[in-house]
Amino acid sequence: MYLSRVPLNPARRGSRRFLSSPHVLHGAVMKSFPPGVLDHPDAEGRVLWRIDKTANDIHLYVVSPVEPDFTHVIEQVGWPTTGAWTTRKYGQLLDNLADGQRWHFRLTANPARSTFIPPEQRIVDDGAGTKTQRGKVAGLNQEEQLEWLRRKAIGAGFAVTAAGPAHQREDDVRIISRETLTFDRADRKVVLSVATFEGVLTITDPGLLRNALINGIGRAKGYGCGLLTLAPNR
Repeated sequence: MYLSRVPLNPARRGSRRFLSSPHVLHGAVMKSFPPGVLDHPDAEGRVLWRIDKTANDIHLYVVSPVEPDFTHVIEQVGWPTTGAWTTRKYGQLLDNLADGQRWHFRLTANPARSTFIPPEQRIVDDGAGTKTQRGKVAGLNQEEQLEWLRRKAIGAGFAVTAAGPAHQREDDVRIISRETLTFDRADRKVVLSVATFEGVLTITDPGLLRNALINGIGRAKGYGCGLLTLAPNR
């Protein structure tokens, strides 16, 4: 597995389209790999990506089972003369995860729940044939998003704490951004609720956490959600 960090230049002509559409960005990320290399049956993990923004910088983070080439991204929306990307092997970090370790983390995710549709209402005649409804995906408020993360953490091999605003501690998990993205994909419009979580986690199951790091957490992984990254807890 590999972890890459690509600096992006928001002043470039193509950046607005690139950054406003997860569908376009996903296509650019997937073009960083030669045809067929991701189809190997023994490949571990999947391609995950995330955009991180600060007051001064924008970076694209990508986790992948094979080493990528982001030349086309740099040429279109990067810094061709001064800003190369960095890629490092991910295996050492993954192999050294241990129960009880504490790490600073960041996760951009699509916290959502599926609403229940009774079986008798799942088959709908729309006049042009029938279709099956499995349930509608509902967005969550901020407190529900934090609870969503705590539930997901159990199955992902880590634990987090979340104090109320009046008791916020530096190591509590917090939501640093929330937004609703609307973009086109083929002939339909996609509306996506996205939240970025940051804080400190404690490892409870290294194997489950490893799986979460290379396969992602939650829905919409093709749209820049699900990538969990770790940094030393200082």
